[in-house]
Amino acid sequence: MHKSYQPTRPAANRLLQKKWDDKYYSEHRLLVRDARPTVDTRPPRTYMHLHMKLKKLQLEEERSATIERDNRILLEKMSNIMRTTGSIDNRNDYEAKSLNHEKRRRELLRVSRENSTMIKRIMDRKPDINRDSWTNSWSKNLSYLDNISKYDSDWHESKPSSRQIHSRQQSSKRSVDGTHDNQKSIKSLVMPNETDITKVDNNDA
Repeated sequence: MHKSYQPTRPAANRLLQKKWDDKYYSEHRLLVRDARPTVDTRPPRTYMHLHMKLKKLQLEEERSATIERDNRILLEKMSNIMRTTGSIDNRNDYEAKSLNHEKRRRELLRVSRENSTMIKRIMDRKPDINRDSWTNSWSKNLSYLDNISKYDSDWHESKPSSRQIHSRQQSSKRSVDGTHDNQKSIKSLVMPNETDITKVDNNDA
């Protein structure tokens, strides 16, 4: 085999050169195998606590154990009631007691007395301001103001003009004339005049 081996470089002994090349190649393959890549293409690590939540399983087991214990106690109570007549103790002879009841009662009475005294003082107090005198003074001031003012007190209010007053008078006059005409026509229809009566008599004759 070594005789047919062709080294890449000139060598005096092909057998030794072949051994050396095989050794270098095997070392190279080992280095290539153990070399770490620059880019990590491996899948991420899988953590067990992310897939299996042990705390949740523990809580569920504890809850199921509590439910089973309560169910067992309830079943024992129901079986005891079914075996016996069963009784309910709903009597409560305890009387409500308070250590500061008397103190709170005295405090309430004191506050009530103070409130009643304050209300009485407020009701008996006469006002410092006389409202009637203020009203009389204001009316007197208004009369003085009317006396010294050039215009009326309601000058700012809108008043109808002379044209509007004239048109209103004309419309009222027309309405009065119309009512008189209507009354005359009604009277003529209800009570005919003498000429109409004479015409009817002549026709009958």
